[in-house]
Amino acid sequence: MSHTPNSSLPPRILIVDDNPSIHDDFRKILGAKTAAQSHLEDVENALFGNINKAPTEPIGFRIDSAYQGLEAFEKVKKAVAEGDPYVLAFVDVRMPPGWDGIETLSHIWKAAPDLQAVICTAYSDYSWDEMTQRLGQTDSLLILKKPFETVEVLQMAHALSQKWALGRQAKLRLEDLDRMVRQRTAELHASEERFSKAFQASPIPLAIIRCADGAVIDSNQSFSTLTHRSAEELRGKTVADLKLCEALAEIQPFTSHTRLRDKSCTMRRPDGAARQVLISAEPLSLGSIPCLLIIVEDTTEQLKIEAQLRQAQKMEVIGRMAAGIAHEFNNLLTVIQGDVGLLQSANPSQLDRQALLEQIMQASQRAATFTRQLLAFSRKQVLQPRTLDLSELVARTKKMLSRLIGEKFEVKVVCESDPVSVCADEGGLEQVLMNLALNARDAMPNGGIVEIGTSAVTLRESDALRNPEARAGRFACMRVTDYGSGMTPQIISRIFDPFFTTKDVGKGTGLGLSTIHGIVKQHEGWVEVTSEVGKGSTFQVFLPACDNTPTETKVAEKQVAPAEGKGEIILVVEDEVAVRELACMALRKRGYQVLQASNGPAAIEEWQKCSHPVDLLLTDMVMPNGMSGGQLAKELIKRNPRLKIIYTSGYSPEILKQDSILAQGINFLPKPYDLTALLKAIRLCLDGGRLPQYEVRSGKTQTITTVVS
Repeated sequence: MSHTPNSSLPPRILIVDDNPSIHDDFRKILGAKTAAQSHLEDVENALFGNINKAPTEPIGFRIDSAYQGLEAFEKVKKAVAEGDPYVLAFVDVRMPPGWDGIETLSHIWKAAPDLQAVICTAYSDYSWDEMTQRLGQTDSLLILKKPFETVEVLQMAHALSQKWALGRQAKLRLEDLDRMVRQRTAELHASEERFSKAFQASPIPLAIIRCADGAVIDSNQSFSTLTHRSAEELRGKTVADLKLCEALAEIQPFTSHTRLRDKSCTMRRPDGAARQVLISAEPLSLGSIPCLLIIVEDTTEQLKIEAQLRQAQKMEVIGRMAAGIAHEFNNLLTVIQGDVGLLQSANPSQLDRQALLEQIMQASQRAATFTRQLLAFSRKQVLQPRTLDLSELVARTKKMLSRLIGEKFEVKVVCESDPVSVCADEGGLEQVLMNLALNARDAMPNGGIVEIGTSAVTLRESDALRNPEARAGRFACMRVTDYGSGMTPQIISRIFDPFFTTKDVGKGTGLGLSTIHGIVKQHEGWVEVTSEVGKGSTFQVFLPACDNTPTETKVAEKQVAPAEGKGEIILVVEDEVAVRELACMALRKRGYQVLQASNGPAAIEEWQKCSHPVDLLLTDMVMPNGMSGGQLAKELIKRNPRLKIIYTSGYSPEILKQDSILAQGINFLPKPYDLTALLKAIRLCLDGGRLPQYEVRSGKTQTITTVVS
């Protein structure tokens, strides 16, 4: 077992010679400081300068003697075993009767390969070539001719001992480096093994692809399970060959700087099945090869659960809506049925008949208003948009709002002097304004100030972050502020839910704010609410700004009875018997000839039976027996291109987007309608006029405009 030499001891030298006097000479030269040694130091200082700032007393060598080669060999082995090896050996070339100096060195170097050696000889016993041939190395060997000089011996001893010490340090350093390399290699191997185990055992699908060509180098079992491809099928195939998903194709060519974070895409399996996933990519290097670590999260089941949750939430809202609708209509039907019962009783007075008929009309109007609120909530309300000055609209409705909310309240209007233009449905905005004013009134039971204002605003991207429905751009803002009871954050989060109300039973339908929300969304805007309990609330309605000049408000025309019919033939197609009979009766009384049918095929039969051309078709949009109003109209226009058409429906006119793309345009009369509106529409179309333009918006950019030929 080798030991590290004690560096605090002087170097150890072995003298191998059969002559005792030679041993004495070496001890005198190397064992202690001599005059020759001092002379050597003076020569060194003169040649190389005084290296050490403080002079030190030189230390003598430790000298051991051996008189035969075998004895020297044993001493060297023992010194190595003790960890105190010889650094230098002076060996006489002739040592009878045993080993000579060359053979002695050949044995010694087997035990101590680092030992420096000096062959001492007075004769040319061996040539240098013979020595190197026998010993096999020459970098640790010098020749010293006898008789030798003291200085010469000292120079050799110092130089070779320093060479041995430097060699020993280099060897130890190399051993340290080798140990560090082995340790680091073991750590890297352990790290690679840990990474490999973590990579393969991870429940997250992982794959490594080469940046140069996009080929898969490795993948784990989770990735194989997700893609329905084995590791062998994946290995060596490129992303383009596998057609895993479009997200990886989009970021090609791959580089060492390519990164991807939670990119949503669809991953296709070989059998055509699709999985919704989030893909991330992180650069890494395998040796000198740039690669990408592909991390995939399968979100298919999560999305299914979220969809189920949304469906459950929708069903909960529908349940609340159904209960609310049933409550409202039951009240209205109770009034209508009760009044009709009284009218059917024996001999009601003329005064009672008029009052009961007025109550029935009021109940039906309330029902119509209720259905319009439902359509507004669902964002399918019929609109008549035009360019409006929002400030002018607010100022014009101030008096009406004051009467609406009562004398205890002051309506304070603060509007910009410049026009605040929007393209909107005037009736819809008036409904929004009235509902907000009523909401402000209900928040202040003891009266107070209701502030209404308008302004033009420009929102930046940073401004739009405060509301997920907001966006950057130019907008018109309408504000309604009250100083009433205020609302908690919990209530604010639900105020736009249908049939949600904080009012007492019977004092609200719960559709007021949801109607506002629906109308504003139809206009591609949004509502922001700020409130503090005990201090009041502010509702801000944001609508897209418009650059057009506002059109003048039409003065309400005096109601004029529609003109009499001139015997024109009207084909009425309506599957609801009561509605069909009512329309036919009204048309006949005004001088029109009427054909009627309950569905499309029956209407075609009536058409074929009629000996004169039909002038106008009044058809419901949604009917049984597989033929809609639009399909019926297309069929009849083929037979009479001059046929006038009016569509009617209790549904939104959005249905026209799918059903009635006709060359002559679209006339639409929404239900419910009164007889005057029906007769005016019929007369207007027969005379070549146009019904008002209607538009349906769903809160998105898609729109449809209904016009008349």
